[in-house]
Amino acid sequence: MKYLVTGTAGFIGFHVAMRLLERGDEVIGIDSINDYYDVNLKYERLKASGINRPNIALNKKVQSDQFPNYTFVQMDLANKESLMDIMTDGEIDVVVHLAAQAGVRYSLLHPDAYISANIQGFLNVLEACRHYPVKHLVYASSSSVYGANREMPFSTEHAVDHPVSLYAATKKSNELMAHTYSHLFQIPTTGLRFFTVYGPWGRPDMAMFLFADAIRKGKPIRVFNHGQMERDFTYVDDIVEGVIRVADQPSSPDPNWENTPKTSTSYVPYKVYNIGNSKPVKLLDYIQELEKAMGKSAEKIMMPMQPGDVVSTYADVTDLSENTGYKPSTSLESGVKKFVDWYKVYYVEENLPATSK
Repeated sequence: MKYLVTGTAGFIGFHVAMRLLERGDEVIGIDSINDYYDVNLKYERLKASGINRPNIALNKKVQSDQFPNYTFVQMDLANKESLMDIMTDGEIDVVVHLAAQAGVRYSLLHPDAYISANIQGFLNVLEACRHYPVKHLVYASSSSVYGANREMPFSTEHAVDHPVSLYAATKKSNELMAHTYSHLFQIPTTGLRFFTVYGPWGRPDMAMFLFADAIRKGKPIRVFNHGQMERDFTYVDDIVEGVIRVADQPSSPDPNWENTPKTSTSYVPYKVYNIGNSKPVKLLDYIQELEKAMGKSAEKIMMPMQPGDVVSTYADVTDLSENTGYKPSTSLESGVKKFVDWYKVYYVEENLPATSK
């Protein structure tokens, strides 16, 4: 199979590309390598997959020196022509679209970045799949689409009409746009609402990374909503397994939709799944597990709730499990330890600064 994976210098995209390459698939990776957080981490992820920084230039194809079936292109998906050139070069079987402008709080200060990357960029991906038909388009949505919804666990049958951040609004828009293209052009599309993902090579703006860095340096950590938060922390290997299981199973029309319409399926080849651990963890328990793995206690500053944030996330993944066999297996204790083991090697032994915007 030939995959186009966007966001392969990013956290989840890097891991997805590696898993596909290891099982023998051909991968074309795309990433803009923007400076939302430390670009050195992005280049190091690429290096781990055999793409070396001196060879990277805008819109230039770079061949991996570790995986002969991996080609990387630095590209801004807002540039439609460049994306179309990639699609022209070879028949793509599956597109896994993971590139996006991430971050809830960042969207409060930089809204334009979200429209460019998450709306225009996604439109260009849809147009590429329209003009160069693929067997399946899998794309990243987010648990943030549940917004002001208070019913737990979050189900794909719940309404997602009250987003509380622009980031969430762009992800809801992606789902609507995907359905439109599934309807108009019969493109099989599947959206994945990611819940809190963590693990090695994680983003430095995420809680686990920020907390580990502060603990190592003896600096206080900010604990929002006075620690009264819950997140459905999911280890990255479990997420990747789910992404690939979904990618291997193109969406199809729901034959019962006309009689019993659902929000997660349709009369066209369209599907939306939650993908998470389905085991919410209190933020203070999460910090305690990290302290144990780091071998050091954290100084905590209790903070109020942040604008655009939500108190709890909890995924109902019943349909994903039933349809694909997805079953997260990594415990929080094991996952946190794996992250800390990587963090200590990458940032401590390599003597690199752990900083983020």
